[in-house]
Amino acid sequence: MRVLVTGATGYLGRASLAELGRLGLDPVAMVRGPAADHAGADLGAEIRRADLTDPASLGPALRGVDAVCHLGGLVRARESLADPLGYFALNTAGTVNLLVAMADSGVSGLVFASTAAVYGTPAVQPMTEELPDAPPHPYAASKLAAEQAIGWQARTGALRATVLRLFNLAGGDDPDSTRIIPRALAAATGRGPALEINGDGRATRDFVHVVDAASALVAAVRALPPAGQARRYNIGSGVGSSVTDVVAAVETVTGRDVPVVHRPPAPEPPVLVSDSSLARAELGWRPTRSALHDIVADLWARQSR
Repeated sequence: MRVLVTGATGYLGRASLAELGRLGLDPVAMVRGPAADHAGADLGAEIRRADLTDPASLGPALRGVDAVCHLGGLVRARESLADPLGYFALNTAGTVNLLVAMADSGVSGLVFASTAAVYGTPAVQPMTEELPDAPPHPYAASKLAAEQAIGWQARTGALRATVLRLFNLAGGDDPDSTRIIPRALAAATGRGPALEINGDGRATRDFVHVVDAASALVAAVRALPPAGQARRYNIGSGVGSSVTDVVAAVETVTGRDVPVVHRPPAPEPPVLVSDSSLARAELGWRPTRSALHDIVADLWARQSR
């Protein structure tokens, strides 16, 4: 099965290409421009150049493809507040461009990487797929709009799709030094400043290893629904870890203290944890690397090398 991966040079894209290949599928990496070609040279997959904002480029990229893992897009919630139109242009309109090209090319299978941020801050925890949508920023809203376009296109019978709402990706070759675990490691090693913590450090999140997220994408490709249907699954570890837990795990793994500076409490969700039992039951997916200690140890080993 030949699978086109958009956003192939990104954090999740690289992990997904590797996992697709490891599990016997034939990945094709979609990249943008000469710089992306250079970055994609080590992806271990056929490379095709196309851009989600350039509809004419998408048809050739889809030639001979059986399904698409759509991972391309903008992902920073805070940045989306300053550039909402940019986020809708790429995350929503770019997805619509892809759907049109897929229909024209006769490619019906789609797995879309969305975000658990679409749920907002629900009081009910852990979070199931039955919760109402309440996107708190343009990033989440642009992803939800893309999900809705996918759902309506599936109803025409031209598409069979699975949407994965991903929780907090971590581990692997994490390029984002602003995330909590890389910042805690940097503080422990002296490569970064003391870790700033809002409030008492009890804010709790669900961390899922990027390779576990990639394996969920592969499972979804293999279990695509019939034409005319779009299904949705939460993808997370199902375990909540607080900022204090992250600090303790980093200190245990590295054997070093994490210097901490407490700041006033910030307006942020106290707890966001997934219920991923539906993905486990229907996709046969299980996270195997997403224990907090394992994620920290993975990042630490890679940094040490």
